[in-house]
Amino acid sequence: MDTDLIDARRPHTAHRTPAIPDIESLDAAASMFTQARPSLLHIAHRIVGSPAEAEDIVQEVWLRLQRTDRAAVHNPSALLRTITTRLAMNVVQSARRRREFSASTWLPESTDLDATPEAVAEQQNAVEEAVALLLGILTPRQRAAYILREGFGYSYDQIASLLQLSVVNSRQQVSRAQKRIGSRHQRQEVDAIMHRRLVQAFLGAAHTGDLTHLERLLLADAN
Repeated sequence: MDTDLIDARRPHTAHRTPAIPDIESLDAAASMFTQARPSLLHIAHRIVGSPAEAEDIVQEVWLRLQRTDRAAVHNPSALLRTITTRLAMNVVQSARRRREFSASTWLPESTDLDATPEAVAEQQNAVEEAVALLLGILTPRQRAAYILREGFGYSYDQIASLLQLSVVNSRQQVSRAQKRIGSRHQRQEVDAIMHRRLVQAFLGAAHTGDLTHLERLLLADAN
């Protein structure tokens, strides 16, 4: 994933699937985290705009990784990006209450081992609302490109390959999605079945790091 290249392609595509690192031991987790750290800092800094705050966020990511049931994690790099993005957006939300939905405010903190049932329910409600927003204002291709890029760190090359677009066009899809989200674009009616499927797929991907089902669902809608 550079660590910015998350290759979450699965056997249903013709692409090569890299070996997923075993991070069950703390030493292995530390080694993987060290390799991922520059990319995590880049993600955090891009969102919060402060090097110091980005450092604090990435340190918190490491602490959370230590508390995680790492044997159950299918895609460690995707999981680290999910946690980093969520923590960074929490910082932004605290400092800028008026800010509109952007990047990944809705990414769940899949490794919060101390979460209460109430917190889990609140988290799911937030995801449901955000997915409804994406379904209501973005085209299928914009939605797929935006979620894969901003939510799970896919490279534009990967997005272009999956969506059968040029790299330039894949960048445009993400840019257009960002503009629609920030401009209060008028919402369309949302299909309830698609909404439920996308929420479940997104939550599953964020909790386990296994992007197979989410990727398949997004591509089926977009292609």
